[in-house]
Amino acid sequence: MSKSILIVDDAAFMRMMIKNILLKNGFEVVGEAENGKIAVDMYRETKPDLVTMDITMPEMEGIEAVKAIREIDPNASIIMCSAMGQQSMVMDAIQAGAKDFIVKPFQQDRLLQAIERVLSRGK
Repeated sequence: MSKSILIVDDAAFMRMMIKNILLKNGFEVVGEAENGKIAVDMYRETKPDLVTMDITMPEMEGIEAVKAIREIDPNASIIMCSAMGQQSMVMDAIQAGAKDFIVKPFQQDRLLQAIERVLSRGK
């Protein structure tokens, strides 16, 4: 059975790019959200195996969304994807419960590597 993934990013082109990489590599994309607020609702509905989460978004930032999702599911697997590779952001994301952090723009291999590693740790 393919693993289900929720893509969260306020940039439509980035969601499309991630979706194409995932579908091409046998993953199931169960939803796309353009902000953290929608992501939390979608997580509750779809219970995906993994979430890719942007940090800077309108309505609700990614780190806030990670905390909200982890309240719903303490074992949630979330990978942060952000152009903001500042050390403090990375630390905040990890402390909030993210399992990995990818800096945009990223290579397809880096995304797949992170997903495989996080999923192989199990939920």
